[in-house]
Amino acid sequence: MNSEDNSLEGQLLIAMPQMPDPRFSKSVIYICSHTQDGAMGIVINKPADSIDFDQLLQQIEITNSNKNNNIGVYFGGPLETSRGFVLHSTDYMNESTLLVGNGFALTETIEVINSIANGEGPSKSILALGYAGWEKGQLDEEIKNNGWLIAPADTELVFNTNNSDKWEFSAKRIGINIEQISSDLGHA
Repeated sequence: MNSEDNSLEGQLLIAMPQMPDPRFSKSVIYICSHTQDGAMGIVINKPADSIDFDQLLQQIEITNSNKNNNIGVYFGGPLETSRGFVLHSTDYMNESTLLVGNGFALTETIEVINSIANGEGPSKSILALGYAGWEKGQLDEEIKNNGWLIAPADTELVFNTNNSDKWEFSAKRIGINIEQISSDLGHA
């Protein structure tokens, strides 16, 4: 993006049905950063198949004293999958927290995970392992080539909607029945 006015930060990317990369098939990605130098986002609808929150805490040797926490662990994207990123509500902030959109913040320190385990973390959160990233101009080109739809993000959709419904519901918010979009879109 050439101008901050065109930034997609705080928006959702919705993978089109013809998405060629299987890692992003039916993905919904929350865009945390989008500048002229590139973009970064977190997949918000693909739970990690290999680990849950309690298992993750055991691996990093943190005691879960709040067994009522219901935080999901997600495949955040294919880059740096050993790093954890917590996309969360703005009721939790620490010195490394970044505000990334209306009602959203991103923290990637162990402190936020420890706070969640102690019942002192954000009221709404997603723990993502890895992230999706695009180099300068790459995301803009993918959008231009009908790879992604753009929709507004809100905390209800991101944190409270069933993962299996996020793809369809986010498209419906912009008036599109994504299941009816032809995979031949853009090919005459």
